[in-house]
Amino acid sequence: MELFSPEFFQALFAIVIMDLVLGGDNAIVIGMAARNLPKQQQKKVILFGTGGAILIRTLATLVAVYLLKIPGLMFAGGLLLVWMAYKLLTDEKHGEQVDSAASFWGAIKTIIIADAVMGLDNVLAVAGAAHGHPILVVFGLLISIPIVVWGSTLVIKAINRFPVIIPIGSAVITHTAVTMLVHEKFVVNIIGESALIEWGLSAVLIACVLYLGHRTNKKKVLEAAKNAA
Repeated sequence: MELFSPEFFQALFAIVIMDLVLGGDNAIVIGMAARNLPKQQQKKVILFGTGGAILIRTLATLVAVYLLKIPGLMFAGGLLLVWMAYKLLTDEKHGEQVDSAASFWGAIKTIIIADAVMGLDNVLAVAGAAHGHPILVVFGLLISIPIVVWGSTLVIKAINRFPVIIPIGSAVITHTAVTMLVHEKFVVNIIGESALIEWGLSAVLIACVLYLGHRTNKKKVLEAAKNAA
């Protein structure tokens, strides 16, 4: 993939979309961790905490980019991403489980640790979409993380107002997973490099993930209604 080629910008777009969709919980964590601090300290906590989180996230993603070059790991990562795409459709947000910190440095530590623990999906998804290009990782994170942090309220409101954003994000993650699966060396040796196979498999898996996610959510609604009755 050449720098600033159409493929480069396609991958960059996928990284930004995935970070925005997967970053909802992280945005909630930031707000929850700093909510009990004086207002004059909240902005500093968000700035320093996010800075530390960005540094750790970037290093972790760069490491993941190189780890995915180990035979078999890209395939395993692709399978894990398919599962994450499904979970994105069915999981409830868990940001409310994060305790508010009482001190300035305590809030920063909470933000960094929580982001590191909750950021596996982001790291793996971005590493897979980057196709081994560290520059894409840095670009994607530089663009998307500030949007999630300083526009976290807007992002969350947009997701709540336009629920279709979640399925779109899930579809993007699933396509990234398929790309990882079909570009694993032993898979290439079996099926070769075929855009038709890649996009065909992507369409099938996206349809399956969206269907299963919809079915699971519908089942949850029916069970909730049954329990309420």
